[in-house]
Amino acid sequence: MGRKSLPRFDETSEPLASRIATGLHKIGLAMKQQAWQQANDEGLSATQGQILAALATHGAQTGSELTQRLGVTLPTISDSVRALVEKQLVIKSPDPRHPRATLISLTIRGAQVGARARSWPEFVAASITELAADEQRAFFSGVVKVIRGLQEHGQIPVAGMCVTCTHFQPNVRPGASPHHCAFIDAPLAGDQVRIDCPDHALASDAARGEIWEQFLQPA
Repeated sequence: MGRKSLPRFDETSEPLASRIATGLHKIGLAMKQQAWQQANDEGLSATQGQILAALATHGAQTGSELTQRLGVTLPTISDSVRALVEKQLVIKSPDPRHPRATLISLTIRGAQVGARARSWPEFVAASITELAADEQRAFFSGVVKVIRGLQEHGQIPVAGMCVTCTHFQPNVRPGASPHHCAFIDAPLAGDQVRIDCPDHALASDAARGEIWEQFLQPA
């Protein structure tokens, strides 16, 4: 009796996109677990840690700004900020930009905890450094494209990405640094494109489409 042939991998495997999504899901679970553990060690909830990290990175924010940045509801932000005030990690003050709004900023101790909270995802970066330089650049390019797609479909909050910024001028010159940031008037290489820039200014819908199309076209 002849040996029964094994199924071919291309007939039994999920599509590559599905397997990548599964892999990203596993990474996300690891990051969520790490954030929970680190927050618990600091006596915080994961959301409280995210708020401190956001304030440490971007400076004082309103509750609405934190809601948009972190993708959680305003009641969740309000509850977490109330707890952080009680822990003397943040303070609330009037927002000079909007008379009825309140700014949330870090205390000295809150800045110390926030700086540590910013480093919680770094264990993933340590693994990424094991990739070759070309693999890291390809991986980063893919991450930028996936995040941009999720943002444009309204599935995650809009972050400060170059490819959605009015200051970003993609592929305007040949060479290793083809892009240009008009805000700082400096060239950018592909692996220098920002994912969360504090100076980001969201371009209009039409402009974002044009920026993206030009970004995909090599100089």
